[in-house]
Amino acid sequence: MKKLLTIVMTLTLALTLAATAQAKKKIIVGHDTNFMPFEFKDPKTGQYVGFDIDMWKLIADKMDIAYELQPMDFNGLIPALQSGNIDAAIAGMTIKSEREKVVDFAYPYYDAGLIILVRADNNDIKSLEDLAGKVVATKLGTTSEDFVKKNAKAKGVSLFPNIDGAYMELGTGGADAVLFDSPAVMYYAQTAGKGKTKVVGPLYMGQSYGIAFPSGSKLREQVTIEILKLMESGEYAELYKKWFGTEPR
Repeated sequence: MKKLLTIVMTLTLALTLAATAQAKKKIIVGHDTNFMPFEFKDPKTGQYVGFDIDMWKLIADKMDIAYELQPMDFNGLIPALQSGNIDAAIAGMTIKSEREKVVDFAYPYYDAGLIILVRADNNDIKSLEDLAGKVVATKLGTTSEDFVKKNAKAKGVSLFPNIDGAYMELGTGGADAVLFDSPAVMYYAQTAGKGKTKVVGPLYMGQSYGIAFPSGSKLREQVTIEILKLMESGEYAELYKKWFGTEPR
Protein backbone atom coordinates (compact mmCIF):
# COMPACT_ATOMS: atom_id res chain seq x y z
CA MET A 1 0.00 0.00 0.00
CA LYS A 2 2.82 2.36 0.93
CA LYS A 3 4.59 1.48 -2.30
CA LEU A 4 1.45 2.27 -4.32
CA LEU A 5 1.02 5.55 -2.44
CA THR A 6 4.64 6.45 -3.19
CA ILE A 7 4.13 5.74 -6.90
CA VAL A 8 0.97 7.85 -6.99
CA MET A 9 2.71 10.73 -5.21
CA THR A 10 5.69 10.48 -7.55
CA LEU A 11 3.46 10.55 -10.63
CA THR A 12 1.48 13.47 -9.22
CA LEU A 13 4.68 15.40 -8.59
CA ALA A 14 5.96 14.61 -12.08
CA LEU A 15 2.72 15.79 -13.67
CA THR A 16 2.76 18.95 -11.56
CA LEU A 17 6.33 19.71 -12.58
CA ALA A 18 5.49 19.03 -16.22
CA ALA A 19 2.46 21.32 -16.04
CA THR A 20 4.57 24.01 -14.40
CA ALA A 21 7.22 23.70 -17.08
CA GLN A 22 4.57 23.92 -19.77
CA ALA A 23 3.08 27.01 -18.13
CA LYS A 24 6.51 28.64 -17.99
CA LYS A 25 6.97 27.87 -21.67
CA LYS A 26 4.11 30.17 -22.67
CA ILE A 27 5.47 33.57 -23.61
CA ILE A 28 3.68 36.93 -23.68
CA VAL A 29 3.88 38.77 -27.00
CA GLY A 30 2.95 42.45 -27.07
CA HIS A 31 1.55 44.09 -30.18
CA ASP A 32 0.03 47.41 -31.19
CA THR A 33 -3.73 47.90 -30.95
CA ASN A 34 -4.32 49.41 -34.38
CA PHE A 35 -1.71 49.53 -37.12
CA MET A 36 -3.33 48.30 -40.33
CA PRO A 37 -2.53 46.00 -42.00
CA PHE A 38 -0.04 44.75 -39.41
CA GLU A 39 -2.42 44.40 -36.48
CA PHE A 40 -6.01 45.46 -36.02
CA LYS A 41 -9.23 44.11 -34.55
CA ASP A 42 -11.51 42.26 -36.96
CA PRO A 43 -14.94 43.89 -36.48
CA LYS A 44 -16.69 40.60 -37.26
CA THR A 45 -14.85 38.38 -34.78
CA GLY A 46 -13.38 40.84 -32.29
CA GLN A 47 -10.03 39.06 -32.71
CA TYR A 48 -6.76 40.73 -33.66
CA VAL A 49 -5.61 39.95 -37.19
CA GLY A 50 -2.95 41.25 -39.56
CA PHE A 51 0.46 40.63 -41.05
CA ASP A 52 2.24 40.77 -37.68
CA ILE A 53 -0.26 38.42 -36.05
CA ASP A 54 0.13 35.86 -38.84
CA MET A 55 3.91 36.31 -38.92
CA TRP A 56 4.27 35.56 -35.23
CA LYS A 57 1.97 32.53 -35.50
CA LEU A 58 4.18 31.10 -38.24
CA ILE A 59 7.30 31.64 -36.13
CA ALA A 60 5.75 30.22 -32.95
CA ASP A 61 4.44 27.15 -34.79
CA LYS A 62 7.92 26.46 -36.19
CA MET A 63 9.46 26.86 -32.72
CA ASP A 64 6.66 24.86 -31.09
CA ILE A 65 6.10 27.42 -28.35
CA ALA A 66 2.89 28.48 -26.63
CA TYR A 67 2.17 32.18 -26.51
CA GLU A 68 -0.38 34.77 -25.50
CA LEU A 69 -0.94 37.98 -27.44
CA GLN A 70 -1.07 41.18 -25.39
CA PRO A 71 -2.44 44.26 -27.20
CA MET A 72 -1.19 47.59 -25.85
CA ASP A 73 -0.37 51.13 -26.91
CA PHE A 74 2.75 51.20 -29.07
CA ASN A 75 4.46 53.61 -26.68
CA GLY A 76 4.22 51.07 -23.87
CA LEU A 77 5.87 48.15 -25.67
CA ILE A 78 9.53 48.92 -24.97
CA PRO A 79 8.90 49.77 -21.28
CA ALA A 80 6.98 46.48 -21.02
CA LEU A 81 9.96 44.61 -22.48
CA GLN A 82 12.33 46.37 -20.09
CA SER A 83 10.18 45.56 -17.06
CA GLY A 84 9.70 41.94 -18.09
CA ASN A 85 5.93 42.24 -18.46
CA ILE A 86 6.17 40.88 -22.01
CA ASP A 87 8.70 38.54 -23.63
CA ALA A 88 8.54 39.88 -27.18
CA ALA A 89 6.97 42.69 -29.19
CA ILE A 90 5.86 42.61 -32.81
CA ALA A 91 4.26 45.87 -33.89
CA GLY A 92 5.80 47.24 -37.07
CA MET A 93 8.58 48.57 -34.84
CA THR A 94 11.41 50.32 -36.65
CA ILE A 95 14.90 49.15 -35.75
CA LYS A 96 16.92 52.19 -34.70
CA SER A 97 19.99 52.85 -32.56
CA GLU A 98 18.13 54.40 -29.62
CA ARG A 99 15.93 51.33 -29.28
CA GLU A 100 18.86 48.95 -29.77
CA LYS A 101 20.39 50.41 -26.60
CA VAL A 102 17.56 49.07 -24.45
CA VAL A 103 16.13 46.06 -26.34
CA ASP A 104 17.36 43.42 -28.79
CA PHE A 105 15.92 42.98 -32.29
CA ALA A 106 15.70 39.83 -34.39
CA TYR A 107 16.50 39.88 -38.11
CA PRO A 108 14.37 42.51 -39.93
CA TYR A 109 11.13 41.08 -41.28
CA TYR A 110 9.79 44.07 -43.24
CA ASP A 111 11.32 46.99 -45.18
CA ALA A 112 9.38 50.25 -45.31
CA GLY A 113 9.74 54.04 -45.29
CA LEU A 114 7.78 57.19 -44.46
CA ILE A 115 5.28 58.83 -46.79
CA ILE A 116 2.89 61.81 -46.80
CA LEU A 117 -0.91 61.64 -46.87
CA VAL A 118 -3.12 64.67 -47.61
CA ARG A 119 -6.79 65.31 -48.31
CA ALA A 120 -7.83 64.48 -51.87
CA ASP A 121 -8.49 68.15 -52.72
CA ASN A 122 -5.11 69.37 -51.47
CA ASN A 123 -2.82 70.32 -54.34
CA ASP A 124 -0.40 72.47 -52.33
CA ILE A 125 1.51 69.69 -50.56
CA LYS A 126 3.58 67.49 -52.84
CA SER A 127 6.77 66.90 -50.87
CA LEU A 128 8.47 67.30 -47.49
CA GLU A 129 9.42 70.89 -48.28
CA ASP A 130 5.75 71.80 -48.66
CA LEU A 131 5.08 70.85 -45.03
CA ALA A 132 6.86 74.01 -43.84
CA GLY A 133 4.39 76.16 -41.91
CA LYS A 134 1.76 73.39 -41.92
CA VAL A 135 0.31 71.17 -39.19
CA VAL A 136 1.40 67.55 -39.51
CA ALA A 137 -0.19 64.64 -37.65
CA THR A 138 1.51 61.36 -36.83
CA LYS A 139 1.80 58.66 -34.20
CA LEU A 140 3.36 59.31 -30.80
CA GLY A 141 6.71 57.70 -30.00
CA THR A 142 7.51 56.60 -33.54
CA THR A 143 10.24 57.22 -36.09
CA SER A 144 7.73 59.42 -37.91
CA GLU A 145 7.54 61.79 -34.94
CA ASP A 146 11.34 62.13 -34.86
CA PHE A 147 11.53 62.67 -38.61
CA VAL A 148 8.79 65.32 -38.75
CA LYS A 149 10.25 67.31 -35.87
CA LYS A 150 13.75 67.28 -37.35
CA ASN A 151 13.00 67.76 -41.04
CA ALA A 152 9.54 69.12 -41.83
CA LYS A 153 9.78 72.68 -40.42
CA ALA A 154 6.10 72.29 -39.60
CA LYS A 155 4.11 74.93 -37.73
CA GLY A 156 2.83 72.19 -35.42
CA VAL A 157 3.04 68.45 -34.92
CA SER A 158 -0.10 66.72 -33.62
CA LEU A 159 0.65 63.38 -31.94
CA PHE A 160 -1.74 60.50 -31.34
CA PRO A 161 -1.39 57.15 -29.53
CA ASN A 162 -2.93 55.44 -32.57
CA ILE A 163 -2.53 56.44 -36.21
CA ASP A 164 -6.32 56.45 -36.63
CA GLY A 165 -6.35 59.65 -34.60
CA ALA A 166 -4.00 61.28 -37.10
CA TYR A 167 -6.21 60.22 -40.01
CA MET A 168 -9.26 61.68 -38.25
CA GLU A 169 -7.39 64.93 -37.57
CA LEU A 170 -6.57 65.17 -41.27
CA GLY A 171 -10.18 64.50 -42.24
CA THR A 172 -11.59 67.18 -39.93
CA GLY A 173 -9.08 69.77 -41.09
CA GLY A 174 -7.14 69.86 -37.83
CA ALA A 175 -4.02 68.80 -39.70
CA ASP A 176 -2.79 69.56 -43.20
CA ALA A 177 -1.01 66.24 -43.67
CA VAL A 178 -0.14 62.93 -42.08
CA LEU A 179 3.38 61.57 -42.30
CA PHE A 180 3.74 57.94 -41.30
CA ASP A 181 4.91 54.45 -42.29
CA SER A 182 4.28 53.78 -45.97
CA PRO A 183 2.46 50.41 -45.72
CA ALA A 184 -0.06 51.72 -43.19
CA VAL A 185 -0.64 54.99 -45.08
CA MET A 186 -1.08 53.29 -48.45
CA TYR A 187 -3.43 50.70 -46.95
CA TYR A 188 -5.57 53.47 -45.45
CA ALA A 189 -5.61 55.48 -48.70
CA GLN A 190 -6.89 52.39 -50.55
CA THR A 191 -9.51 51.43 -47.95
CA ALA A 192 -11.14 53.76 -45.39
CA GLY A 193 -9.53 56.87 -46.89
CA LYS A 194 -10.28 56.05 -50.52
CA GLY A 195 -11.63 59.07 -52.40
CA LYS A 196 -11.01 61.33 -49.39
CA THR A 197 -7.22 61.21 -49.20
CA LYS A 198 -4.20 60.68 -51.43
CA VAL A 199 -0.54 59.78 -51.05
CA VAL A 200 1.97 62.35 -52.30
CA GLY A 201 5.71 62.68 -52.69
CA PRO A 202 8.51 60.12 -52.56
CA LEU A 203 9.37 57.60 -49.87
CA TYR A 204 11.47 59.07 -47.07
CA MET A 205 13.87 57.45 -44.63
CA GLY A 206 14.07 53.80 -45.61
CA GLN A 207 13.63 51.69 -42.50
CA SER A 208 13.24 48.09 -41.36
CA TYR A 209 10.81 46.57 -38.86
CA GLY A 210 12.00 44.05 -36.30
CA ILE A 211 10.62 41.89 -33.50
CA ALA A 212 11.94 43.21 -30.19
CA PHE A 213 13.02 41.29 -27.09
CA PRO A 214 14.38 42.16 -23.65
CA SER A 215 18.15 42.65 -23.78
CA GLY A 216 19.92 39.30 -23.65
CA SER A 217 16.83 37.25 -24.49
CA LYS A 218 17.62 33.78 -25.86
CA LEU A 219 14.51 34.03 -28.03
CA ARG A 220 16.12 36.62 -30.31
CA GLU A 221 18.53 34.23 -32.02
CA GLN A 222 15.92 31.46 -32.31
CA VAL A 223 13.39 33.84 -33.88
CA THR A 224 16.03 35.21 -36.27
CA ILE A 225 16.71 31.69 -37.52
CA GLU A 226 13.00 31.02 -38.06
CA ILE A 227 12.50 34.31 -39.94
CA LEU A 228 15.34 33.43 -42.31
CA LYS A 229 13.90 29.94 -42.82
CA LEU A 230 10.47 31.40 -43.65
CA MET A 231 12.07 33.72 -46.21
CA GLU A 232 14.05 30.87 -47.75
CA SER A 233 11.07 28.49 -47.92
CA GLY A 234 8.73 30.95 -49.65
CA GLU A 235 6.25 30.97 -46.75
CA TYR A 236 7.13 34.59 -45.97
CA ALA A 237 6.40 35.61 -49.58
CA GLU A 238 2.99 33.91 -49.42
CA LEU A 239 2.11 35.77 -46.23
CA TYR A 240 3.36 39.05 -47.69
CA LYS A 241 1.16 38.66 -50.77
CA LYS A 242 -1.84 37.85 -48.57
CA TRP A 243 -1.65 41.23 -46.81
CA PHE A 244 0.03 43.53 -49.35
CA GLY A 245 -1.02 42.03 -52.67
CA THR A 246 2.49 41.96 -54.13
CA GLU A 247 5.75 40.06 -53.86
CA PRO A 248 8.18 41.34 -51.21
CA ARG A 249 10.89 43.60 -52.63
